[in-house]
Amino acid sequence: MAIAAGKGNWANAAARSKARKSKLLEETRLRQLLKSGPETIAASIGELDYRKEMDIYSARLSGADLVEAALAHNLESEVSEVMNYCQGNLRSIVAVFALRFSYSNAKAVLRAVNGGISAENLASSVLPDENELNVDWIEIARQSETLVDVAAAMRGTPWGSAISDMDADARLQEYEDTLDRHYYREAITELKLSGLGHSLLLGYLRKEIDHRNIVNLLRALRQDLPSEQRMDAMLDGGSALKGSLLKSAAEADNQDALVEVLRRSIMDTTELEEKIEESNKYGGFDPVVSYLAEERRSDMRRMSHLNPLSAFPVIYYLESKVIEVQNLRLLVRGKAVGLPDDVIEAHMTF
Repeated sequence: MAIAAGKGNWANAAARSKARKSKLLEETRLRQLLKSGPETIAASIGELDYRKEMDIYSARLSGADLVEAALAHNLESEVSEVMNYCQGNLRSIVAVFALRFSYSNAKAVLRAVNGGISAENLASSVLPDENELNVDWIEIARQSETLVDVAAAMRGTPWGSAISDMDADARLQEYEDTLDRHYYREAITELKLSGLGHSLLLGYLRKEIDHRNIVNLLRALRQDLPSEQRMDAMLDGGSALKGSLLKSAAEADNQDALVEVLRRSIMDTTELEEKIEESNKYGGFDPVVSYLAEERRSDMRRMSHLNPLSAFPVIYYLESKVIEVQNLRLLVRGKAVGLPDDVIEAHMTF
């Protein structure tokens, strides 16, 4: 068991996070909502902890748009509240994990500007301006006409420094890859050098990097991208794929060669190989992505239970909250466009 080190309200924060997690939707309730109509689902979501946000947006939005805006606002507020009740070293560790949400917002602004979406449209959808936490992001979008403009407007922030020196003709995907690379590099450096000493979170991040690299390589092979581009897209810092093994994985010119490289790593590839075969059969990489995500969630759940006086009960709650919001968003959007229940269920996380 990992023991909390340094100043921090470890026990109090863990207890508060567990209490919040106990209020999240259980699988049984989610499956009940899956059998309901859109209006019933929206009403049920309002009865949960989302009523305040539903009321905020009900004046100008309705249906799936209303629910999605409320969910996004609630998640942003929840992350902020959790950070506020963490103290000392605990806060610093949780901040390493929570910083990914800011990087995600930076990507949303880049995508909006790249796609010609106005700041007003961004403020009424992805980053609603009723949420005061989104004001700065929307202002960046308002000031920017190109990706270079966005990078300049973000200068002075961790994510802005990552993309400030991008080539003028760099594509959106290159910006996003650079942001991902910068987040993981900074997160690992912070955990290793700051004296936080949370080796468990460091191990989790390294596993997440491995999984991201595997999915990126599978997609790149299906798109017939050259090995140079595959290598450029790789994230450093993984535990299973690193050094010469990572290079070999990027140079593998087909799935069989990639799987052979993975077998030489410390990973148990038995189930992964089955999921790759399933993906080849049905198209898309949902089976692989879902399997790897469940692997990480299992690790997170286990570490939270085995290390009650650590940052993991807090981080596990944040991850569980994200999953609830994703499930509800998928449920509402899927119902709104008439997707069959079995299709929606196949993409939900339980």
